[in-house]
Amino acid sequence: MTLHYRSFGFQVLAGMAVGLFLGLVARQIGAGPDGDLNTLAQALQTTGSAFVALLKAVVPPLVFAAIVASIANLRALDNAARLAGQTLLWFAITALIAVVISLALGLLIQPGAGLHGATLPIGQTSTRGGWLDFLKGLLPTNSLALAADSKSADGIVTTTLSFNILQLLVISIAIGLATLKVGDKAEPFLTFVRSLLAVVRAILGWIIRLTPIGSAALIGTAIATYGWDALAQLGTFAAAIYLGLALVLLVIYPLLLAANGLKPLPFFAKAWPAIQLGFVSRSSVGTLPVTEAVTERIGVEKAYAAFAIPLASTTKMDGCASIYPALAAIFVAGFYGIPLHAIDYVLIVIVSVIGSAATAGLTGAIVMLTLTLSTLGLPLKGAGLLLAIDPILDMGRTAVNVAGQVLVATIVARREGILDENAYYGVAAQPALESG
Repeated sequence: MTLHYRSFGFQVLAGMAVGLFLGLVARQIGAGPDGDLNTLAQALQTTGSAFVALLKAVVPPLVFAAIVASIANLRALDNAARLAGQTLLWFAITALIAVVISLALGLLIQPGAGLHGATLPIGQTSTRGGWLDFLKGLLPTNSLALAADSKSADGIVTTTLSFNILQLLVISIAIGLATLKVGDKAEPFLTFVRSLLAVVRAILGWIIRLTPIGSAALIGTAIATYGWDALAQLGTFAAAIYLGLALVLLVIYPLLLAANGLKPLPFFAKAWPAIQLGFVSRSSVGTLPVTEAVTERIGVEKAYAAFAIPLASTTKMDGCASIYPALAAIFVAGFYGIPLHAIDYVLIVIVSVIGSAATAGLTGAIVMLTLTLSTLGLPLKGAGLLLAIDPILDMGRTAVNVAGQVLVATIVARREGILDENAYYGVAAQPALESG
């Protein structure tokens, strides 16, 4: 998938500015004749919802094809089991560092303490996370990972079908492992899966091109619905989130690279296209093709990158699973005046490191937040306090998610001796001298 990153990034920033302006205009117009959203606000809401719906539609086939193909690619690696173990270990190590950083910031800044008793808009969260729900959710209830949701209104019952991304992830891993066991007999099936992955990536590229419009609509909807004054009250929390993201991205990641004998600048120079696309698209899964491409360009062996990046795109989320839920939990506790104790902070760390698999899909940050709140016994409606600024926060979260995904693959490749350092530093390989 070819993207002109600079012009695309400018388009997204311009779209955000337009969305901010249209949101303010819609807010000034006020409610419609029936007390509902006015025409402009409805248009923004409809456009934003349509963009999110398009992304959600492409996620299930992309997750399935990418995970199955990535596990099948382990056959091309000599030390597949060790590489898989090292990858998961570094997922946990980086998540642990990120959550400790965010807890330290939360204790220092106390983002929710000054708002106790303030009037903030409370959105409705349609996604919940609890440990029992998480564990039960790991077990697929059907082979397609489909879930049905029925609602009754005015005597009419409507049922909607959706994919449970966490269950789909489990199914995909199981099928991928089965292809390894079957061996050559699975080749026709893998050929289909790889073709499906190529087709879905092409469709994804078209959807990503709509990001400037989608971002404008989502930000405009937030402004029109909640108002600038209400959003401004969450400014300290947003600043704390972005400070935590910046520390992890610009301090912790370079230190980890240096500790493994790699200079940080070449890493960021090559990884930047994926990091930028993650920022503007707000989708780790949507950025997957570009993330995999830059990882290979960094010098990571293709077979390993084809395994690590698809897996990481659904389970490796330092922004969504570590930084955000930790700071958000401290915010919610401060807002409601509930003290947190040492054991609570330990629980936050455990949830962030072990429960990161719950971040699969587009609603990962909300799942992780409600999972954290339920573990600590904090009000789940506290998650609704932060929905107003979620589009803005999600941009930074996703950028760090993507950077962390490339980072882990690079570090593991370096430690296992499958990193091409000539490619990493941009040095052309020298031809071998002929003897005699």
